[in-house]
Amino acid sequence: MNASTASILVVDDEPDLRTLYELTLLREGYRVETAASVDDARQQLQTQKFDVVITDMRLPDGFGMDLLHDLRSQQRRERCVVMTAYGSAENAVEALRAGAFDYLTKPVDLKQFRAVVASAVQGIGAVLAAPKATRPGARNVTQWPDMQDPVLDRLIGDSEAMRNVKQRIAKVARSMAPVLVRGESGTGKELVARALHASSQRSEGPLIAVNCGAIPENLLEAEFFGARKGSYTGSTHDREGYFQAARGGTLFLDEIGDLPLPMQSKLLRAIQERTVRPLGSTQEEAVDVRIVSATHRDLAADVQAGRFRQDLYYRLNVIELLIPPLRERREDLPALCEALLARIEQESGAAVPRLTEEALRCIAQHPLTGNVRELENLLHRAVALSDGHELHVEGAPAPTVEAPPPLPQPVPSAPAIAQPAEPHAPLRWSGISEGMPLPNDLQAWLDQQEREILVRALREAGFNRTATAARLGISLRQIRYRIARLHIEVPQDGDSHGDAQP
Repeated sequence: MNASTASILVVDDEPDLRTLYELTLLREGYRVETAASVDDARQQLQTQKFDVVITDMRLPDGFGMDLLHDLRSQQRRERCVVMTAYGSAENAVEALRAGAFDYLTKPVDLKQFRAVVASAVQGIGAVLAAPKATRPGARNVTQWPDMQDPVLDRLIGDSEAMRNVKQRIAKVARSMAPVLVRGESGTGKELVARALHASSQRSEGPLIAVNCGAIPENLLEAEFFGARKGSYTGSTHDREGYFQAARGGTLFLDEIGDLPLPMQSKLLRAIQERTVRPLGSTQEEAVDVRIVSATHRDLAADVQAGRFRQDLYYRLNVIELLIPPLRERREDLPALCEALLARIEQESGAAVPRLTEEALRCIAQHPLTGNVRELENLLHRAVALSDGHELHVEGAPAPTVEAPPPLPQPVPSAPAIAQPAEPHAPLRWSGISEGMPLPNDLQAWLDQQEREILVRALREAGFNRTATAARLGISLRQIRYRIARLHIEVPQDGDSHGDAQP
């Protein structure tokens, strides 16, 4: 929409601020009306239509949320931007969940103010109408027209669980509210993020997907926020970060739980202030992005354990989308198998065997703990091993019922590495003996198993962490993280054995 045709209603009870906002918007070419109270705003909304309503949260005769609820209940098309006092994150979250387009924190930065208003003006008409009854006297039934969006058809499955996911995507896609996508590995979290972006008013902007666990820790800041020429060794030119690349679109942060704590703090500031400072620069840059994040971890538990910042968790988890595991929607298996086989056929350029009822029964017997990713691997293997025109699938392995050993005793304060060990002996799993009771704290038990493996591998490598990482098939950064997390004591000269520092 052309700025000269956009009309904006500003609601604030402080005359000086109201005038400041009005003048700022007039300079941008908007038509502006002002109100000092909820009642005044309602009177103006009765007589004319606006494109954007900007309202303070606290007003003399009520709250900005009252106006937001009015707009939604009357199915009006205005987008609402709410201004909240500094530190009132819970009010901002409440407003976003109620359907606000965005929020601003007082004292308002005018540069950020102009950017948010411009974004709201450009997205006019996308606010979802409130649920309405299909006929007089009928129960309210939410009708989301975007449920017919072809983008959502890429999410295969018509089970109740998947219908709920699609409906929720259609409902929240138009908002600017951050979304946290949770689900087990292989459930399709990135596909859901892409559907959110494609269904939003930002679909013409970029979608930048970032795997937070795959970036070396010493490069995180430059990768996220950009860097200026000469800001670090090898930096020969200015470069954009993920935030700048996603301007006007969506930034998808996959496996957000893998970010180290120092970077979590910097990410929180960028999200709150909507500005970033490139590495080596003294100037901050405004960024207009919508944040969608994903994780297979229980972030609430990580917050309690001190592994994830609570304030960042609340900032990211304004809207939560839980993706069901495949075992909870097995009725979608036929459609998923057909779609995956069609993809395999397209990628291979050769016809694939026909999916039979018998093959489907064999597939359904598998636990599919790896979800859709495991199903795709199973079909790849079946296609490669099948003879003839029908798909033959291997049956599921016979289940083994075993119980883990009891929880280990607390780790002594003395370094565990002092225990003797056979040099170059293969790593051995401590074993799960039949008849042993289940642990009361699974995470503590798993941590102890991981600790024992790492201690053994470090001893065998002479405490060379680079060699240990290569031996275990993980990165040096992951080795350092686990040593710190599990409180493994290593010799002071552990870095002198070829273990280079970043």
